[in-house]
Amino acid sequence: MTGTAHPALELDGVTAGYQRRAPVLRDVSLTVAAGEAVGLLGPSGCGKSTLAKVAALLHRPCAGTVRLGGEPAGGWRHRAPRAQRTAVGVVFQHPRLAADPRLTLAALIAEPLRATGRGAQAAERVAQLAQAVGLGDDLLGRRPHEVSDGQLQRACVARALALRPRVLVCDEMTAMLDASTTAALVAVVEDYRRRSGAALLAVGHDRALLERWCDRTVELAAAAGPPDGTELRSAPRAPADTSAG
Repeated sequence: MTGTAHPALELDGVTAGYQRRAPVLRDVSLTVAAGEAVGLLGPSGCGKSTLAKVAALLHRPCAGTVRLGGEPAGGWRHRAPRAQRTAVGVVFQHPRLAADPRLTLAALIAEPLRATGRGAQAAERVAQLAQAVGLGDDLLGRRPHEVSDGQLQRACVARALALRPRVLVCDEMTAMLDASTTAALVAVVEDYRRRSGAALLAVGHDRALLERWCDRTVELAAAAGPPDGTELRSAPRAPADTSAG
């Protein structure tokens, strides 16, 4: 990255919540460079998922600025400019809440392509992504209720990568998965990041996983009271695990 390049994601002085007089986050700032993986740790209720939604342009903050590649966010949800909406891929904790139960897994993966007028690319791209996340052809014709949580989350990861985003936000992506599926999906994300140079904000409570997955981690602690900002502490990366297995 050159010295003049902008960070992939910048959150500057973000205050956010669901009741304006009682925000769950106060004055939080965080930067993720292009190609960097940042883990966001914190206890339940500290506002991690709210910050992830703000970063993904899915929740409007009460105050503060979000920038993607140096450009301030131009809106939230469907009002965000298409170029910014498609620059961020998101994977949520609960795949069954994030997937339309009427769609097959193939249609689920293709959803962003069809929504942005790229339906002609869908068949080839779905085949590529399904192979990458470990979904066989026999699963692509099934609907969410016909597959396991792990299989559905694989499809959700594929969907998040469909438009080749520059920023990935993974909000507790592996919380409901077994160890083998967790390892497989982390490997998929890391392979995509190596090839694309995308940035990653990985939100979770599994310190060991995030410290080994990410370049650095920061810890979010709930604000002590209305006058104070939410505390964001840096944590060192854990040493690499060199044991066999």
